[in-house]
Amino acid sequence: MLPISSRSGEATSFLNALFTATSATCVTGLVVFDTVTHWSLFGQAVILLLIQIGGMGVVTITVLAAVISGKKIGLMQRSTMQEAISAPKVGGIVRLTSFILKATFVIELTGAVLMLPVFWKDFGPARGIWYALFHSISAFCNAGFDLMGKAGPFSSLTPYADNAYLNSIIMFLIIIGGIGFITWDDIRSKGIHFRNYRLQSKMILLTTAILIGIPFLFFYFKEFSSAIWGNMSTGEKVIASLFQAVTPRTAGFNTVDLNLFSEAGRTVVIILMLIGGSPGSTAGGMKTTTLAVLTMTLFAVFKRKEDTECFRRRIEADTIKYAATILMMYLTLCLMGGIIISCLENLPMLTCLFETASAIGTVGLTLGITSQLGMISRIILIILMFLGRVGCLTLVFAAFSGTQRNISRYPKEKITVG
Repeated sequence: MLPISSRSGEATSFLNALFTATSATCVTGLVVFDTVTHWSLFGQAVILLLIQIGGMGVVTITVLAAVISGKKIGLMQRSTMQEAISAPKVGGIVRLTSFILKATFVIELTGAVLMLPVFWKDFGPARGIWYALFHSISAFCNAGFDLMGKAGPFSSLTPYADNAYLNSIIMFLIIIGGIGFITWDDIRSKGIHFRNYRLQSKMILLTTAILIGIPFLFFYFKEFSSAIWGNMSTGEKVIASLFQAVTPRTAGFNTVDLNLFSEAGRTVVIILMLIGGSPGSTAGGMKTTTLAVLTMTLFAVFKRKEDTECFRRRIEADTIKYAATILMMYLTLCLMGGIIISCLENLPMLTCLFETASAIGTVGLTLGITSQLGMISRIILIILMFLGRVGCLTLVFAAFSGTQRNISRYPKEKITVG
């Protein structure tokens, strides 16, 4: 809210500052003001710091501070770290966290160096370095904040739609940030020996590949085959299709105007935003593993198998229950938020669902309505962004943490479903 944070030198209102801070910390990317035209360099630096903290996770940053200060990390803190990064065990958790921190800074710095020639050429040395660093961190943390407003408010990366080099770097950073820290560890320790990876890493990599490949084909053959994109070459259509397949999970950059997509195309983007990235990553959403577990359960039911299996491993019943619960919570919150905003703002339902899916999936893509929404609608989006980043189940478990478990069980009675 400080006057120094805005270019005009005037204080930003509390609600708008809260919306921006929530969006940055929850690495969402929804904004009520264009980042480069409203916020000063100081304000942009605050946003970037919040993106880094939100992307790495508050727990991971806390561990970094403890390690630097030389404090001893107890069993409770190690257990919290295990939950935060979705590690399979407590043993070696500090070492793993140190690896994550080092790898993060190396990847972000590498991304910035690779992008520097593009931004140096367009914006000069000083701004080029800042732009390269900002967009590298924003892409890796799946935040979707950009500094391209000079080309037009809320333009995202549309000025670089035909730049395959920059698009490739951004996509690489998004995917690396979104596959999860445990998958990194498997790739580092086991190399290309996919068979030796943990089940979670196998599911993440396979599901990620499918969720990039199928939407890419859909966007290329359905969306970009339309006459509306006739001015694009085949190569530009390929890179745009691939970028639009990668960014909804959950980066929030876009290189084309999503308002030009058909309703089917926007619906596909909504589905991708809700799915999101992977556990223990910089991305949000329901997570790829949730989708994979439910899909494997579907096949198990079709084949009338008692157990859900994947890669010759059995998945626990509790995991399936959690996955189903997460799916229901995300769908319920997205639909409820969309209905309320549609009623309040008198906007089309699909447009509002796009906005709420983007918020709870911590994506940041928008059809351009964020800055036009009223106070109540913005508060709804703030709540959805917070729930999407912290985790719906986390808050529910915290709310009922003091509730005693009932060890008695009621008699069973069969009901018919479906």
